Amino acid sequence: MAFDIDRYTATSVSVNWSDLDLESFRREPLPEPSLRTLRYMADVEYHTVCYTRDLLTTPSHREADVSAFMTMWNREEFWHGEALAAVLAMHDITVDYDQLKASRLKLGWKDRLDPIKQSVLGGLVGHDFVAVHMSWGAANEWSAITAYQRMAELEEHPVLAELLRRIAKQEARHVAFYTSQARERLAASTRAQKVTRFALSRFWAPVGSSIMEPDEVRHVMGHLMSGAEGRRAARKVDDSISGMPGLGGLTIVQDALDRLGVAA
Repeated sequence: MAFDIDRYTATSVSVNWSDLDLESFRREPLPEPSLRTLRYMADVEYHTVCYTRDLLTTPSHREADVSAFMTMWNREEFWHGEALAAVLAMHDITVDYDQLKASRLKLGWKDRLDPIKQSVLGGLVGHDFVAVHMSWGAANEWSAITAYQRMAELEEHPVLAELLRRIAKQEARHVAFYTSQARERLAASTRAQKVTRFALSRFWAPVGSSIMEPDEVRHVMGHLMSGAEGRRAARKVDDSISGMPGLGGLTIVQDALDRLGVAA
């Protein structure tokens, strides 16, 4: 079934947490490893604006449906960051724009060059770049849903679980858009399949890898994806990715975990 972009844009709303008892975190605080993971998640959600900025320099911005989606996607991801920041605030951990700006400045020339690199890459690949963008987005959103689900399972905190369920529900609509677009574009072009397969197999890394310290990436992946259950979740994401046209056999999430030394 085709993704209804008009319905999506008409029904896009910020995630709501005003009815949740956040004070319960004062009574039942989350452990430090989980707070460290939540902080990582919040930072990544807040950085969505940077990813959007970079992609607006590529052929993707000329696609009406993609542009409409990215506008709403960026807004929803921002509110995911706000929701996670509210949980962190209950633990006296402050996430604000000054810190966000500092982390971007810390990236230095890398941050300033990323839009240029995306623009050059998009120009070289041409229209097939949109298939790469959509497939990459699908992989990231599948990973995000899995991360939120794993966090809810590990903590068994009812308020946290409900908040993460609400965030994951919005992420599921993001997955639906990306996969609908990716499947259609990959099925229409053998070249798009080859370019996308090359890009994912060579360059994909867990969301946040480009902006966070390696130790933080390793902590989060180990926290959420280690052990039998974690690897089962990783395989499920890989199966979804490899189920798209021309991407059969890819195991990019499991490969990333192996590179990071995450125990199976």
